[in-house]
Order: sequence, then structure tokens, then C-alpha cells
Amino acid sequence: MFEQLIASLNISPMSNDVFHQLTSILTQQIDDSIAPFISQVFESLIFLEQWTWQKLSQESDQTYHREMLHELASFNKQTVFIDDHMNHDDKVRLLIPDTLDSINLIFEQFNNNQNSCMAVASLWFDNLSYLIQEYPHLGRSPVIIHINQYFGQRLLMSEAYESYLSELRQSQLSPSIFSAKQLLYIKTCSFSLNVYLHTKPENFCLTIDEILEKIGSHYLQIMEIHCYNISTWSKELLACITHLTGLIDICYDTNKKEEQLNQILFPTKQILFNLIEVLIRVVSYEPFYKDISNQRLENGPMFVDITLHFILNILQTQNISWLFQSMTNLSDALLLRATNKSIPNQYFFYVYSILGEIFSEEKSKEI
Repeated sequence: MFEQLIASLNISPMSNDVFHQLTSILTQQIDDSIAPFISQVFESLIFLEQWTWQKLSQESDQTYHREMLHELASFNKQTVFIDDHMNHDDKVRLLIPDTLDSINLIFEQFNNNQNSCMAVASLWFDNLSYLIQEYPHLGRSPVIIHINQYFGQRLLMSEAYESYLSELRQSQLSPSIFSAKQLLYIKTCSFSLNVYLHTKPENFCLTIDEILEKIGSHYLQIMEIHCYNISTWSKELLACITHLTGLIDICYDTNKKEEQLNQILFPTKQILFNLIEVLIRVVSYEPFYKDISNQRLENGPMFVDITLHFILNILQTQNISWLFQSMTNLSDALLLRATNKSIPNQYFFYVYSILGEIFSEEKSKEI
């Protein structure tokens, strides 16, 4: 059935019924059923994935077509996180396009401000980021390098990116600012570059200083403005701030011992202290821990994970453990997390590492 539907994609004009049936089949594949399904129809899935990369640059007014693309994106996201019964080589064949041609066609649409293309293609680029996050060595893929060079040069360093950051510095945000283009720039681009920089690429088009000079002061103001009312955040704002924080954190982690970097991000101690205060608000926000076991999938838990890592980086480089010792709300929040046995091991590592930096050796042993 699935193979027959895939074969019919070559027939023009394409039938809405085909897209509807494909959507229905993909929707049924959840959890343990995904790996067996992929195994059964692997070659047909590869055809569908490569066909989709080619079609992402083409605008479609077919509702069923768009629904199928969204369902396939959701299916692909689940595929990334299959831990058993599927090797990473098969994931690569499914999720990374064979050539740069389809990527370049998508970028042409981005350059022409085609919002409909941006909305759907962003889902595919997000899934590539999840894939590289799970398998960092794939960051050396020519396709991944090409994507991130484009994101760095054409999106991050653009006036549009800076304009979107300026919009996020408003205390009252209209839902209308979260357009497909804005989310491509601030969420998808930042996520991709964050993950890519974790792979320690050679010959990247930007330096860490250039990135921080572009977004650092905007980021600090965004955090200070919005982290006092986290409960009012939309899912779009959460996604944007999560991935901006991830990008700032990896930049800091990469060059954290360089004094020049500290001067760019924290030109005064008060700016550093203000950031620490808002980061503590993030890790103390209880609803973020609701889906804590899904830290690879959900923005709330991912935001906490990134923030804990950022706090640890700051503690290890800024010689201000005395400040954290005076902030009992952080210690209380972390100690509460340490008693929650459902949190992932990575959280335990960050929590205990932070507590170890704050407290004396004797006190740490008691914990």
C-alpha cells in the first residue's frame, strides 16, 4: 500500500487522496512501531524523503500536501530519536539530502522571502539539527557545512536577524511578530548554528567574537525583559529564547577563557550579575520540569538543560562562587531537582557540578 502510494508521486497531477492516505499512514507510526515500519518500506521512504527535499522549494496550495509534509516532519523527528533497532547510517540516508541542489533551491526561496517555503523547510532544518545533536560527527557532512555557512553568512549576520532581535526586546510582544521568516532566523538558524558549533568545525565563516558582537547585547536585554514573566511566554517565544541561549552558551563555552570574549558579553560585573539572576529564574521555573524526560524534544526541558550548562560555565570561569552562595534560591532549586529521580542523568551531572562549585568540599559530600 505505502509503496504504491509513493510510486504514484511521479504521476501528474498529484492526487489529494494520495497525500491524505500518506498522512494517515505516517500518523499511525508512533513509538515502537516506527522502526519496524521503516525497515519494511525503507527504499520507498528514501524516495519520499528525497522527493520532499525537492518539493520544499515549491509553493503548494494543496491542503493535503501541506498536511503530509507536516506529518512527515513529525515522523522524521521521532526517527532521529529511535535508540534501538535502527543504525545511524540509515537515519543519514533518510534525513540528509543526497546533493546540495535541493538545499540551494530552498535557499533561493528564502532569498526571495517566500514565507510558505520558510515555514515548512524550517521543520526539515530543525530535524537536521536534532540529528547532528545526536550524532555530532555528522557535522562534517558537506550538506551540513553548506547549510550552516549559509545560515551564518546570510541569516545571522543580516539586518533582518538584528531587527528580529530588536523586536524581541519589547516587553509586550504581539503574536504577529512570530512570522515564518522570524522563526526561521531566530529559532531555526540559531538552533542549527548552536548544534554545528558543538562539532568544533574548521574554517567556519564567522568567529565567536563576531557572533557575540552581533547578538550578545540583544540577548542579555531580551533575557532581562522577559525572564520575570516566564508564565506568559508563548511557545514561539520559548523556542526563540531557548535557541538563542544555546547559541550564546556554545560561544561562551568555546572561548570562555578569553578575556576579550568576557568583555564582549559581560562588559561590566553588573551585567553578569543580572544575567545570573535571570538564569536562576529559568532553572527555578517548575513547569519546565513537567516533561523533563523529553529534554531532547521539548523546548522547556531543553531550555533548562542549556541554562544549567551555561550557569556551570559561568561558575567555572568567573570566580564568583561567593555570589551564588548568597543566592539560596538557586541552591534550593537545585537541591529539589537532585531529589527527583525521574530527571535525566545529564541534569544530575549539571546539578551536582554546580553545587560542587558553590559549596565547600565538606558540604558537597553531605549533599
